[in-house]
Amino acid sequence: MSTRVLIADDQRLVRAGLRVLLEQHDDLEVAGEAADGAEAIALAQRRAVDVVLMDIRMPNVDGLEATRQLLGRHGDALRVLVLTTFDADAYVFEALRSGASGYLLKDAPEEELVAAIRVVARGDAIVAPAVTRRLVERFAALPERGATPRASLPDELTAREREVLAEVARGRSNAEIAEALVVTRHTVKTHVARLLMKLGLRDRVQLVVFAYESGFVAPGEDQAAGEIAPESDGAGAGRP
Repeated sequence: MSTRVLIADDQRLVRAGLRVLLEQHDDLEVAGEAADGAEAIALAQRRAVDVVLMDIRMPNVDGLEATRQLLGRHGDALRVLVLTTFDADAYVFEALRSGASGYLLKDAPEEELVAAIRVVARGDAIVAPAVTRRLVERFAALPERGATPRASLPDELTAREREVLAEVARGRSNAEIAEALVVTRHTVKTHVARLLMKLGLRDRVQLVVFAYESGFVAPGEDQAAGEIAPESDGAGAGRP
């Protein structure tokens, strides 16, 4: 079954280019095009949509507000993948907090974009490899409304779960965490699943956001300078 993709971008040429790219793949189908967030919300209401490719800077309703509204209405039935330019979009971190399953830079290779759509469509999360420690430090260091102090972490989190949370926040995969903590990959997956359940979060990206805005991990604490990688060993929607 094809993944139905809604393209939301205020630049007509960008939308046209993305449509041409996606239509080259039999497993991807363009469900529609929107020139702003309001149009994206309306189209998603009328048409079956699996993934929204969401620009941030758009007139009327921007991509950030559109992400909030879409995920508030559709929940896990719809995924948002943000396409952004690093220097221009200061709201990327907020978009991830709002529930977007990840983001890519607009200059990402075509094959990377197609792969990312497939990743988020199956319920995983992804962040562009080019977005490194600089991004985390830039956004995590901003004072955020409602930030939770370190002491307010749930008491039921075990010492091992806290270790795993710290490793996930540094962008490490299950295999890398397993090696660092000298446990099996299956054990790590179990801990990540329990963290998601206890914290009421959906995926690894939201775990990273929570870890930084809660103060559990601070910018500069030995983050891995890479991507928040999706796990490819069977993780599905809402799972590690």
